[in-house]
Amino acid sequence: MHYLFFQKNKRITPICARIIFEEFMLLKQEVHTMPLPKENTYTTDYIYSLPEGQRAELIDGVIYDMAPPNRLHQKIQQALAWSIETYIRKNNGSCEVYPAPFAVFLNKDDKTYVEPDISIISDKSKLDDRGCSGAPDWVIEIASLSTKRTDYGVKLFKYRSAGVREYWIVNPLTKTVNVYDLEKEELCDQYSFDDDIQVCIYDNLMINIAELLK
Repeated sequence: MHYLFFQKNKRITPICARIIFEEFMLLKQEVHTMPLPKENTYTTDYIYSLPEGQRAELIDGVIYDMAPPNRLHQKIQQALAWSIETYIRKNNGSCEVYPAPFAVFLNKDDKTYVEPDISIISDKSKLDDRGCSGAPDWVIEIASLSTKRTDYGVKLFKYRSAGVREYWIVNPLTKTVNVYDLEKEELCDQYSFDDDIQVCIYDNLMINIAELLK
């Protein structure tokens, strides 16, 4: 089993025993507010049969309904996507940045379909008219009461096993950012919105979310 501990701005290895204990204790208190996944096994055919405007994700055949994002969620998403896109363009990079809604088929099968809040992809051969087939290099999720359980749990492990290199969970409720360097697997840092956060996959990109939101 792969479990993670973290300390603010510090890396601890090996990381084992329990999965982000403090986060799950909070989730335990909030679980009654969250929509539960539907228990039947589904494929992407179900996703494409949804009425227009209704969104859901599919992870290993399990459907997770998606609530519309609030204003702060959208503001953070737009600010981060703009900051990353600006950095890439200034450095003549080839990576592409896709904010949600954007389809990602992690396993290249019909059992998993996710819409990360932001996907950064360097390998353009993964891109087609449907979205991205395979793992993005960097995924950012903006957590909410309705998504925390999947963002900190099933998605963390799914992204790691699929080959995502870096995973951020931005939490507006606690004003924290968890940064998972999935290439090193057992390393995780937690920052506040006021911190200058070093991006793992880009040597000279620092992001300060508080500054972006001003």
